[in-house]
Amino acid sequence: MADDWPKQAADTIERVVGAVRDKTVVPAQKATKAVVYGLLATFFIGTALTLLVIGAFRGLVILTGEVWGAYGICGGILVLAGAFCWSRRARPSKDDDEDEDES
Repeated sequence: MADDWPKQAADTIERVVGAVRDKTVVPAQKATKAVVYGLLATFFIGTALTLLVIGAFRGLVILTGEVWGAYGICGGILVLAGAFCWSRRARPSKDDDEDEDES
């Protein structure tokens, strides 16, 4: 027993450090990865949509031969997309309205 205590102490320290790491570092790494990948995806999707709208506008200018026609068509498409997103928005529940009135 007396000869084995350094090994037991080292094993206990290693087990405790591993448990602390699993409860602190691993969740923090997962959260960090989710934030970084989410920001990158948002950036690339936003850039792709912007370039798509610019390309569609330039294509409409070439097809229609008039800039005002391209503005009207692109504006109409964006207004329709905005109306669709507005119709799909989350509506606040009545409990949220009552909480705001009380404060």
